[in-house]
Amino acid sequence: MSAGVSAYPLQDTVLLPERIGELTGLDGFGLAGELVAAFVAAAIVGSLMLAMTGVAGPWAKRKITAAFTDRIAVNRLGPAGIFIIVADAVRLLSKELIIPENADRPAYDLAPIVVAGSALLGFAVIPMGSGIHLADPEVGLAYVFAVSGIASIGLVMAGYSSSNKYSLIGGLRAVAQNIAYEIPLVVTGMSVVIFAGTLQMGEIVAAQHETLVEIAGVSIPTWYALVNPFAFVLFLVANFAEVGRNPFDTPEAPTEIVAGYQTEYSSVYFVLIYLGEFLHIFLGGAIIATIFLGGPAGPVLPGIVWFLIKIWAVFLATQWLRSAVPRVRIDQLIEIGWKGLLVLAFANLVLTAVIVGLIA
Repeated sequence: MSAGVSAYPLQDTVLLPERIGELTGLDGFGLAGELVAAFVAAAIVGSLMLAMTGVAGPWAKRKITAAFTDRIAVNRLGPAGIFIIVADAVRLLSKELIIPENADRPAYDLAPIVVAGSALLGFAVIPMGSGIHLADPEVGLAYVFAVSGIASIGLVMAGYSSSNKYSLIGGLRAVAQNIAYEIPLVVTGMSVVIFAGTLQMGEIVAAQHETLVEIAGVSIPTWYALVNPFAFVLFLVANFAEVGRNPFDTPEAPTEIVAGYQTEYSSVYFVLIYLGEFLHIFLGGAIIATIFLGGPAGPVLPGIVWFLIKIWAVFLATQWLRSAVPRVRIDQLIEIGWKGLLVLAFANLVLTAVIVGLIA
């Protein structure tokens, strides 16, 4: 399969910082110009993701959940209640920041930044189409898994530094959950690497441009969700657990441990943790879109539009599960990860290696 990668080059191999440098003339200022162009490009991608999170958290989440549960949700501020985004931002950011008396301040202050920042770092190597791609290192997929895993450290910091037993329990649950599901997530992702023959995100997308089968004159692309639907389902389930969505939201189960690791957070700190949660949902959707759904590939519409449609589809799936599937107990959650997904992930990896080896 890797031999076919070079025959299907990326639609646009110029990275966004390079394009900005060329358009603005910053590339003529040497290293300083390259750094400025890279900063501007990162600001563009970061602003896009933050804007989507701003829509998803205060508004879309409520409207989608209301649709599933036969309610109206927000409808007073603006068309369909869309201005609740502004109202919530003002309300949350203007509230007093209350620090627990015995909190471990360095860890307490840094935890929200770690949770939100780790997700933003992951978007650096995601090819979004239409020339929006910050970097394309040869170890891109490994990089995404590594930086997204940093969020676990932030959750532990938030839990133990809050001087609250419920926060501590939530932090410990978060570590146990992330360890149990991070390994199946990575192992399942490696089955895609075997097919594509590379860890480079741009090349993984390019490999999916090949034609899998042609039906009635319509070419079906080699999206790995179609090539290996079993791996796709495994990755989806592990991803839902990684981002803490139902039925895997035990680290912040409100009926059991108040709000878990974020119980003692308020004002801007709570906003950052809440923001980080939704950024990780979109990062998970971006990874799924990239390695299983052809990245920004799609007919007629620009690549960036198809990319956003795919990650919003994953977000919709998380909200559907939130409304339709009950939460599992912590012991059931750990058992599903270690005894279920892990075994299936390694079986999928071995089977994929055998199939690719026979084809080769």
